Amino acid sequence: MKLSPRFATAAGVLAVGLVTAGTAAAVQASPPLPAPTGVEAANAVAEKSAATFVSQRPSVLHPSTDDAYVQKSLVASGSAKYIAYERTYKGLPVVGGDFVVVTDAAGATKYTSVAQTQAIGSLSTTAKLSAADAEAVARKQLTAVNAVESTKLVVYALDGVAKLAYETTLNGIGAEGASRLTVDVDATTGALLNKTERVMHGTGTGWIVGNVTVNTTLSGSTYSMKDPSYTNISCQNSTGNATFTGTDDVWGNGDGTNRETGCVDALYAAQKQLQMLSSWLGRNGFNGSGGGWPIRVGLNDQNAYYDGTQIQIGKNTAGKWISSLDVVGHEVGHGIDDTTPGGISKSGTQEFVGDVFGAATEAFAANANDPFDYQVGEEVNLVGSGPIRYMYNPSLAGDDNCYSSSTPSQEVHAAAGPGNHWFYLLAEGTNPTNGQPSSTTCNGSTGLVGIGIQKATKIFYNAMLMKTSSSSYLKYRTWTLTAAKNLYPGSCAEFNAVKNAWNAVNVPAQSADPTCTGGTTPPPTTTNPPTSNPPTGTCSGQKLLNPGFESGTANWSGTTGTIGQWASQGQAARTGTYSSWLLGYGSTHTEAIQQSVTIPAGCKATLTAYIHIDSAETTTTVAYDKLTITAGSTTLGTLSNLNKASGYQLRTYSLNALAGQTVVIKFSGTEDSSLQTSFVLDDLAVTLSN
Repeated sequence: MKLSPRFATAAGVLAVGLVTAGTAAAVQASPPLPAPTGVEAANAVAEKSAATFVSQRPSVLHPSTDDAYVQKSLVASGSAKYIAYERTYKGLPVVGGDFVVVTDAAGATKYTSVAQTQAIGSLSTTAKLSAADAEAVARKQLTAVNAVESTKLVVYALDGVAKLAYETTLNGIGAEGASRLTVDVDATTGALLNKTERVMHGTGTGWIVGNVTVNTTLSGSTYSMKDPSYTNISCQNSTGNATFTGTDDVWGNGDGTNRETGCVDALYAAQKQLQMLSSWLGRNGFNGSGGGWPIRVGLNDQNAYYDGTQIQIGKNTAGKWISSLDVVGHEVGHGIDDTTPGGISKSGTQEFVGDVFGAATEAFAANANDPFDYQVGEEVNLVGSGPIRYMYNPSLAGDDNCYSSSTPSQEVHAAAGPGNHWFYLLAEGTNPTNGQPSSTTCNGSTGLVGIGIQKATKIFYNAMLMKTSSSSYLKYRTWTLTAAKNLYPGSCAEFNAVKNAWNAVNVPAQSADPTCTGGTTPPPTTTNPPTSNPPTGTCSGQKLLNPGFESGTANWSGTTGTIGQWASQGQAARTGTYSSWLLGYGSTHTEAIQQSVTIPAGCKATLTAYIHIDSAETTTTVAYDKLTITAGSTTLGTLSNLNKASGYQLRTYSLNALAGQTVVIKFSGTEDSSLQTSFVLDDLAVTLSN
């Protein structure tokens, strides 16, 4: 039976302060500090404006009485200011409670990016399980556990209805090797809520970049492979974590199996990336505040990874260290992702984020020995079969070129395909004239003109500054469109290039997408002729947003707490990991989810839904528990406990009579007072045709 959320009113929280009594002493007044000017003044205006906006507790934040908000960072990019906040509830951190307020230079609020989809409401903060119970569940997620870093109570709000949870971070070994895993466990039921992997797989003479100059640090008479300008950025031997040192400031011997040689490649790549971040994006260091992480060469694996504290560089099958420009750039990209709002990107987007920064680093460096080519790992030849991924044509490495509802549930490297393809089309277009290869599209469009990798990277980075912990391909579409509009207010060319590229990889339009009118004429594109007669529009494609629920509650309304990952409670999704589980309580309940959809005039349309029905009812004649499927005021069909069956069954309903209308597609369930019936929905679609 489905576990229903239990809510209770918790006792008030007592705030305790420390007051010290004593005799006042005379203190000489210090001269006043100078008033902030320029950037500091503009940042202060933005912070004050954002604080005022947040203090009014607008509905877009989905506030609850016991919420509190803490500003975490401010990043300026162009005229925009991105102010990131985190949320607490009765003093507990809220996982998925983060948001970003975007202002212009004058402090006016322009956009708000919010992870939560509904208010927490009233939630007890008294756990039924112990921290040790939660740690036991967390430990089962790894093959071996070396250490438990921390366990704390949190409010988990990533999947809609908030739950009290324990969050545990462990170090150990997982299915893919080294792991630093954060695990959220329901503090009432012990159910696994979420897992977040923090290990992102992924003059000297280097074996890759050749003879190059790297910036090192001199202390006394000893040089070290430590960047002199940025905190914690150095190259070390992973055995013992000692920074390479010497007396002559000459490094490496060109042998790819030599660790110091590997560090020449790695430190060179890191310093080129630092220059790119500063020059193209205005970012100060890898972490945004003048620092970064040590790079360690010597991992005994065909791999490289970032884990929040370091970057480890492994070797290829020939025993050579894989510290190429794009590999190092990719791993640092994970660190940039980790230290921008919302943390490591989710729902299959994290590896394409890394690939974007790898490509940008390679392009900026312009090193003839490791040329710019939108291939990932082509120089290191990891397992003897050439590049790991191809951004211009992901299918060359067996990955998908086009987005689908199954993308977020794919293995994270495979799921990078649509994002890499989008970035290539945005930067280079379908038929580049600069020697880069041509690229096809998923929607038949041709003639896409790229805006260049520098602009494309800047737009993507500014989208990351709006990122929340509920990131996904669908949200990146909205964020990049918003970033393009903010960065280039006098032009729609960049905005339309972003939009055309997302359309070209089948990432669907979102209700939150901004629009752009006026300005420069968009880049020319041509699209295959529509299959229907004008002017009715094209009668093809799928119209529901987030049809497989892999982006959680996005685009759905109603009882959105039914949308989640239910496999641990015996209700697995048909594809991916998310589904909508209506009813199943064994007591009187009503639940419904819905979404509005427009069916163009002159088009035919079909609603399809995969529905799994199981029931404890034994009758073969009485429909006690029902699921009614409607489109506006039209009832399409009714299912009940009499339709129970093993597995998912495909249900098909005609929407032809509703052409030219915008209607609400709704799945409404009612359950009587005893014996549960569960209706589990997945892989829905409203498909147009002639």
